Amino acid sequence: MKRCWIWASWRNSGLTDRLTARRLLLATTNQGKAREIKKLLAGLNFKIESLVSYPEFGRFQEKEKTFEENSRGKARFYSRQYGGLVLAEDSGLEVEALDGKPGVFSARFSGRQATDQKNIKKLLKLMRPLSESQRKARFICVASLACRGQILKVYRGQLSGRIIFEPRGQNGFGYDPVFFYAPLQKTLAELTTEEKNKISHRGRALRKVRAYLKKFPEAQ
Repeated sequence: MKRCWIWASWRNSGLTDRLTARRLLLATTNQGKAREIKKLLAGLNFKIESLVSYPEFGRFQEKEKTFEENSRGKARFYSRQYGGLVLAEDSGLEVEALDGKPGVFSARFSGRQATDQKNIKKLLKLMRPLSESQRKARFICVASLACRGQILKVYRGQLSGRIIFEPRGQNGFGYDPVFFYAPLQKTLAELTTEEKNKISHRGRALRKVRAYLKKFPEAQ
């Protein structure tokens, strides 16, 4: 395996001038997701960046059929361009009564111009005839770490709940307002970020990532 240099650099006209601190790229342009991940990884000795800082990078086309395949593909794709350590996460909602939909299409469930509101509206319309007992759902997150095109680790997190009939709560993003978590008797959008991170699918996967990164060498 090629050595995985993870020291951040000052960039001058696209050239590396000086190595300064360890770095990690989050393979996402979703700012809500990036904020959650940064909070979960806070305190690690890494300079954490997202794709927003790298508009020159090519964009990965999510065409795979599973969360893991998309996660691995994104990690490999961006780590080749970044030249260092990349964390790519693919996550989404699976509804039992809809045969696992929206699944890998969660973010674009309502079409090319999808928004969180449009996705929720479509989901609730499809589920309108379903009773409470038919509304079982789960959030899934698969997080992959890669360096220079090679996968280092893959971690999975899952959260089970049900879809309610109307949105509740102002926090979070995505399907959080309609995902009800019975042990807390709240939707994810009614939880604070700290409360959500303790129980969420992403929190469960990222805690495993965090444990690995705490032991990650300066280079390998």
